[in-house]
Amino acid sequence: MEALTHHIQGEVPWCMLLADDIVLTNEMRGCVNKRLEVWRQTLESKGFKLSRTKIEYLECKFSDASGEADMDVRLDSQVIPKRGSFKYLGSIIQWDGEIDEDVTHRIGVGWMKWRLASGVMCDKKVPPKLKGKFYRAVVRPPKLYGAECWAAEKSQTQKMKVVEMRMLRWMYGHTRLDKIRKDDIQEKVGVAPMDDKMREVRLRCFGHVRRRSIYAPVRRCEQLTLASSLPLRGRGKVCVHSTLPRPHL
Repeated sequence: MEALTHHIQGEVPWCMLLADDIVLTNEMRGCVNKRLEVWRQTLESKGFKLSRTKIEYLECKFSDASGEADMDVRLDSQVIPKRGSFKYLGSIIQWDGEIDEDVTHRIGVGWMKWRLASGVMCDKKVPPKLKGKFYRAVVRPPKLYGAECWAAEKSQTQKMKVVEMRMLRWMYGHTRLDKIRKDDIQEKVGVAPMDDKMREVRLRCFGHVRRRSIYAPVRRCEQLTLASSLPLRGRGKVCVHSTLPRPHL
């Protein structure tokens, strides 16, 4: 796919291609329509087709500036449905650049993994340290998936901490009524505080980026001047952006 469409791919990050996922981004709906039509014609000439049931459109507004209110995003004569958020590679992307839905989704995934592992977590015969290792390997990674890209606020970090302490108290066999300090519980099961882990994954991601070649796409983005747009991603999605972006780093 990379070779077949190389001649119509734009500069990073305005046009992205991952497996069968195509992301088209522009400041104006009209330009998105033109680019979408070019991709459709190119793919169909090579024997491929764009999925008309999976394509969606997300408009990101970071200011009150008016846009092209009367224009739709279309594929041929079909109007592409507009969404307020969508899931891409397990992460929820919102129209306003916030991460509340993604944080809630990650917490839900964490509880799902917890229920699957409850036979070990709630077994009183299993030592606390072993439970902690199992928790760090099975439950915590799904909760922190994508957290390296979060610009988390204090309330969102606190929500993650509250959920984790509830899991650890349950795993340790105590409730808040027992009045055992959370630091003591974390030490007993060998689990580091959630805010420290969130900071760790952000720094790890930053280190990966800084070690890449300066010619790599992720490093080339450092040199871009984003005057009025902020690219997003999505499976079969088309994104349109308005003015005054909020950097999501």
